[in-house]
Amino acid sequence: MNGNRLRELRLSKGLTQSELGKLLGVTKASICCYEKETRTPPIETIIDMMALYNVTSDYLIGSDNIVTIEDKKITKNEVISNEEFEFIKELRKNKYLAEILLEDPKRSIELIDKKIG
Repeated sequence: MNGNRLRELRLSKGLTQSELGKLLGVTKASICCYEKETRTPPIETIIDMMALYNVTSDYLIGSDNIVTIEDKKITKNEVISNEEFEFIKELRKNKYLAEILLEDPKRSIELIDKKIG
């Protein structure tokens, strides 16, 4: 389990470790251990956390990132891989290249594919 994510999710709901423990039927000490990554929650608790936070198990274990995309007041949640997330972070470091690629993403991908293909 990704302890940092568990803590961030708990705090985003405005819950203390004790309050979350009561919701999940575990002790405050268990929540603390999950967040410190010294204990792994049982599958039943993981399923309860998925339902409570409306996230995937991949997100809880830290294998993917959930990104919220806002488009004309419509919000969608998409799961992207760590590699995709790292690519976006690196692209943002080069503002000029990012602007060119994002101006027309479909055309940009076609040009890149043609160049390396």
